[in-house]
Amino acid sequence: KETQYRSNILELMNWVGLGDRINAFPTTLSGGEQQRAAIARAVVGRPNVIIADEPTGNVDTEIGMRLMRLFAELNKQGTTILIATHDKQLWEGSPYPRLHLEQGNLVSTYGEY
Repeated sequence: KETQYRSNILELMNWVGLGDRINAFPTTLSGGEQQRAAIARAVVGRPNVIIADEPTGNVDTEIGMRLMRLFAELNKQGTTILIATHDKQLWEGSPYPRLHLEQGNLVSTYGEY
């Protein structure tokens, strides 16, 4: 079981682009790297629900899209994903249901729930 756990950790660290930094101390990671490590830590136990607030806020577009693919893959495996973001590029064109809020008010909905 521990071998599988370590394998999952390495797989997730590669998914978030930190496979080469797996042995680095957290204080040596940049803000974006710390955010990606936090995402990997949050999903390693394969939770039923993930609530992610601005998961791509401190990362470049390529890493942001990689994280979104990770969330999509987890969703295919049965995990419910709730993402709050200001990044229109991430949710525009998404096939997943979404809500558009402005100042706490529901403005529009997209997709079926």
